[in-house]
Amino acid sequence: MSNWPCNYEDSWTISGVVSRKGIGLHTGEMAEVHLLPSRKAGLHVSWVDDIYPPVTLSPCQVRPSQLCTTLEIGQRRLLTVEHLLAAIAGCGISHLEIQVLGNEIPLLDGSSQDWVNAIAEIGLTQAETPRIKPPEVTQGLLCNRGEGVITATPSERFSLIGVIDFPQKAIGRQIMKIELTPDSFVKEIAPARTFGFLDQVEELRAAGLIKGGCLENALLCDGDQWLNPPLRFSNEPVRHKLLDLIGDLALVGFPKAQVLVYRGSHGLHTDLANALFSIPSVSGP
Repeated sequence: MSNWPCNYEDSWTISGVVSRKGIGLHTGEMAEVHLLPSRKAGLHVSWVDDIYPPVTLSPCQVRPSQLCTTLEIGQRRLLTVEHLLAAIAGCGISHLEIQVLGNEIPLLDGSSQDWVNAIAEIGLTQAETPRIKPPEVTQGLLCNRGEGVITATPSERFSLIGVIDFPQKAIGRQIMKIELTPDSFVKEIAPARTFGFLDQVEELRAAGLIKGGCLENALLCDGDQWLNPPLRFSNEPVRHKLLDLIGDLALVGFPKAQVLVYRGSHGLHTDLANALFSIPSVSGP
């Protein structure tokens, strides 16, 4: 698919069903996802092995978790949703059902690229109902956690500024600004892969995390070098941080605002998503 929507104003769903399966980053277990068209606005999750109807997603379902975004949906939890949600919202989709087999979204190559490919494979079609109205930012919002800060200020368009600052020389300080559109998301953000640090691997695995992580689905940094180059972009880490932010904001919608994040985290992103969700004009599920 070469012609993506030009902005995030219109309503879009997919033209048919498309599926992907793979290993979950933290559980290390095989999982499968089916993306289905929806007539109902918003993003909705159901399970293949469950009789309950799809549940509409919102920031209220996010639960504290390390190194990923975890949703509590009814009696179940769904881990590592951010790369899939970034692809869905970033490509302009406003109506979709996500049907899951497993408890974690497959990591695939560690970016949103394979999800974008799946969406392009099936194509988009105009949805029958309007998209859920995004938050209307009329004054500045600010959230902080530790040294991390995120702000949203009114703007004519949705734009992002990401700033990261790591002591490892291979990363260092990186800054990126982008005016987000489906086309710029697909070209500039979706291919950016998740990354980690060699000196943290054993500790994280001992804590029951990153069981499915490997050099095929994550960039691994060892101080002043990458163990599995080449990078897809010279500043791939900050681009991936923006990808995570997009996935976390997908739960509330993209406001006409400039969002700036310094030392972002999923918890910090969710703080902003909840602040946006609480704006009275937001049409929540």
